Amino acid sequence: MSARSPGGLQGAQHYLPAGRNLAALRKAARGCQGCDLYRDATQAVFGAGPENARVMLVGEVPGDREDRAGEPFVGPAGGLLDRALEESGIDRGAVYVTNAVKHFRFTPAERGNRRIHKKPSRSQIVACKPWLLAELEVVGPEVVVCLGATAAQSLLGFDFRVSARRGELLELPGRPGGVSAALATVHPSAVLRAPDEERRRGYAELAADLRVVAKAI
Repeated sequence: MSARSPGGLQGAQHYLPAGRNLAALRKAARGCQGCDLYRDATQAVFGAGPENARVMLVGEVPGDREDRAGEPFVGPAGGLLDRALEESGIDRGAVYVTNAVKHFRFTPAERGNRRIHKKPSRSQIVACKPWLLAELEVVGPEVVVCLGATAAQSLLGFDFRVSARRGELLELPGRPGGVSAALATVHPSAVLRAPDEERRRGYAELAADLRVVAKAI
């Protein structure tokens, strides 16, 4: 019997494979119809990185470029994140990156073919959470970093506010995969959207939060 999330969505639990490794999870995620986002997205965008990564970074939802490429954090936000990781002393190649929701949510622009990113709903976040928990179980990182409110609320609860607790090492509820520590910070795309002066400050704060992670591992 398949699990259903709020709003009547079936949820990803029904699509999880018996074999739990990243290759099996990635293959199974391609066929996921656990929420309605699969209908309009190009493809599921699963996580990427080593199976023994010490740090897992969790974003919100794939963007337009990620949706087309089938890989997470390959757009402008990914470039900014790469730079912040390097400055903080974290090896980007040793990090696992993923999103709380695996399909792109968007609204079409009124003119042209542009697709405008849209924040996933609470029910879509809940429907997709089994994939994220499965990734945590397989990778078992020392620290999981929640980039933005969607990722933080998926793992730390819907009452969690990044602005109140960002940059702190927190206990991860339920300790999936044995992961005990979590840290919430802003999403790199929020930094990119800010005006110039705020963008510089936002980037410095993101890098500072990642340095907390670097010291913890």
